[in-house]
Amino acid sequence: MNNRYFSLIASFLYDFITALGSLLLALTVESSFRQIDHRMFLFSVFVWPFLVVVSFYLFKIYRILWRFSGLTELVRLLFALLVALAAFFISQMAVFNICYRLDAFLLTLFFTTFFTVAYRMCLKNFLNYRDSKRNHTEDQSHNNLSGNIMIIGGGNAASMIMNEIFHHGDSMSAKVKCMIDDNPAKIGSYISSVKIVGDRNSIIEMAKKYDIQTILFAIPSCNNKQKSEILNICQQTGCELKIVPSIYELMNDAPTKLAAKIRNVEIEDLLGREPIDLQVGRVMDYVAGSVVLVTGGGGTIGSELCRQLAEHHPKQLIIFDIYENNAYDIQNELKRNHPQLNLVTLIGSVRDSKRLECVFEKYRPDIVYHAAAHKHVPLMEDSPNETIKNNVIGTLKTARCADKYGVKKFVLISTDKAVNPTNIMGASKRMCEMVVQTYNNRSKTEFVAVRFGNVLGSNGSVIPLFKKQIKEGGPVTVTDPDIIRYFMTIPEAVTLVLQAGATAKGGEIFVLDMGKPVKILTLAENLIKLSGFTPYQDIKIEFIGLRPGEKLYEEMLMAEEGLQETENKLIKIGRPIEFDEEKFLADLDNLYRSMYDETVDIRAMIQKIVPTYHYQQ
Repeated sequence: MNNRYFSLIASFLYDFITALGSLLLALTVESSFRQIDHRMFLFSVFVWPFLVVVSFYLFKIYRILWRFSGLTELVRLLFALLVALAAFFISQMAVFNICYRLDAFLLTLFFTTFFTVAYRMCLKNFLNYRDSKRNHTEDQSHNNLSGNIMIIGGGNAASMIMNEIFHHGDSMSAKVKCMIDDNPAKIGSYISSVKIVGDRNSIIEMAKKYDIQTILFAIPSCNNKQKSEILNICQQTGCELKIVPSIYELMNDAPTKLAAKIRNVEIEDLLGREPIDLQVGRVMDYVAGSVVLVTGGGGTIGSELCRQLAEHHPKQLIIFDIYENNAYDIQNELKRNHPQLNLVTLIGSVRDSKRLECVFEKYRPDIVYHAAAHKHVPLMEDSPNETIKNNVIGTLKTARCADKYGVKKFVLISTDKAVNPTNIMGASKRMCEMVVQTYNNRSKTEFVAVRFGNVLGSNGSVIPLFKKQIKEGGPVTVTDPDIIRYFMTIPEAVTLVLQAGATAKGGEIFVLDMGKPVKILTLAENLIKLSGFTPYQDIKIEFIGLRPGEKLYEEMLMAEEGLQETENKLIKIGRPIEFDEEKFLADLDNLYRSMYDETVDIRAMIQKIVPTYHYQQ
């Protein structure tokens, strides 16, 4: 049985028995046994304990983390007992038209309060003592907090963190000096002897006044726009910035992990938009019981796809990747986290027709997520033939196998760079979309494409590059001060892919509404600040000019595609652009023959196939 449920049942039983014992003790002390009707007595010994437990449940007493409790929680418990006592009085009057004397009621309330509070206070002291002992041997648990601390937020999360710091003061070189809260009614008040000194406009001033080294953002309910605004103010102080976990995480994590769960502020926290939750769990039933193949399953998107798919009980999950190290890593992770998963890991290339035929014939996948691709724009500009071999021909061969072996759904991972492409990678992805559209019109398999922007933290993306440059002391290189990009997190990107696979009818290009694009320069400046440095002073930023094939901005849809709404307002569908499919397939055959001649520049041939592709001669 889960420890949480065991503790809950134990608390139920303790409170029931305590309430019963308190009633009997009160009646004994008050000497009312002789005057009580036996029916009324039997009624009372069942009803009073029941009312106490129900009242505690309704007032959420059982959801309080007593190790972090204070006066507020004790008042709530007392109020719950008063409500139970009132209900007890009313029930007696309703059934018997008489009730106990006032002395008996007051004594019952006193004994019940005493024993229920005593139990919780003893539990609190025991747990804090145990945790304190653990912390002496678990040095790593609290190494991430030190120095003078300012806490942003004056709610439950802040209170819990302060209690943690207070109870583990001997193992944490940290001291909370002040708090910040935007609620005017809270300013000037105290929480655990720490004063709320002002609102967000006071952050910079108070950081200097109290010599703050670390700022903890402790408002789990704050939306991302407000969080971004406050954190941008905090960055100006030069203090180290950290974020506390949500209340849900605090309730479900082991207590010794509480301070360790406090994390550094990441660049995602500064995007200024809400995380996109597509609630994919509601539409993932189609994965359960299916054989699922993920090409490029060891890559950034592919591996996250495998993680999320494993949660939905596929009949079999097949990872297919050319790079054995990535495949090995995700294989070990899935085996560790999902020991019951029927997992197959295969090494191979989507360019190898015979290898693909063997895999499809043997495993007969029901769903294919095609994530295998070359994606680095500057590298692909120097190797255009390899880009076409892997991205376009690899997609074509995988689509043919999907059609031949009766795959139900085929989901292509595409990119916003496929719109009016100026580089070979984007043009290749547009051709992949055309392959999907062509096969959807001539196959029973439902083919669909998913298009999204830059993925934060993915292999080769700008964030890891900036972090490496900052670690090396700079300079941080930005191509152009005006360059902008759409950004999304890895889980958001993968969730879109899963949603598309679940709702696709065939032939669509799904696009996620990612809000406003972000300036790369702003990302660089924020990342330098988050690393504890001052942009242009401690770490220089250099502008190196746009690289070959790179645009100042990316688009999500071509003008002629238009936008079609879906049930989820965050997901749009682009209307397929009509083209001559027979001519397209013939052009692919010519391209296939030409690209093995390394002396031929195939860009001109690609432009004839993708008229929206523009490149520098």
